[in-house]
Amino acid sequence: MMSSTATRVEGTINQDGSGASTLVPPPRLRRRPALVVAAIGAICVGALLAGWAWTATTTTQEVLVARTTIERGEVIGAEDLARLRVSADPALTPVSSAELDQVVGQRAALDIAAGGLLTPNSLTTEVVPNEGQSVVGIALTPERAPGLELQYGDRVRVVVTPAQGETLPAGTPLSSEATVVGVHTSTQSGQTVVDLLVPRVDAAVLATRIATGNITLVLDSRER
Repeated sequence: MMSSTATRVEGTINQDGSGASTLVPPPRLRRRPALVVAAIGAICVGALLAGWAWTATTTTQEVLVARTTIERGEVIGAEDLARLRVSADPALTPVSSAELDQVVGQRAALDIAAGGLLTPNSLTTEVVPNEGQSVVGIALTPERAPGLELQYGDRVRVVVTPAQGETLPAGTPLSSEATVVGVHTSTQSGQTVVDLLVPRVDAAVLATRIATGNITLVLDSRER
């Protein structure tokens, strides 16, 4: 009896009746080149995605963005800013979130839209008013203000509107030029209060005119 571990041999009976056995070769595996190419392609794509993910996570930085719109000249507060992680771009020079304490208290050198990145060029430490200048406030009713909403940097004129029967002294200028450096609504009267930057020598005359209430504010230009 053959051992159970012996190799089984398939055989065929020859025509002469002999029991000679012939070995049958194992079946040949069918190669599929398309599957091989697809597997290699999948490996390459996976490697590229892994490399991109690693690069994206290692080249990002946390920067400061405007939480709300910050108008030019406005003092920047901590509540105006938010932190955002973005991919580093050599073409940009955003302000790092680590500089938050240095940014708070500075002024916006230009209008910064909500969600906009802060850059060194968008900040200024310029003090308003500078030496030789003064800021005069004026409360305006709707009929004495321009229809357009005033913004920081607008160039305006305060035009004298004499009361009925009033005659101004000869040579008295009928208007004073100024620049808007602040706009807010009075919580008491509801009127629009505009802060005007003027030369110091003109401040007293302008304040006197404003006190009479016989003035109108005219918007001349808001070209920056």
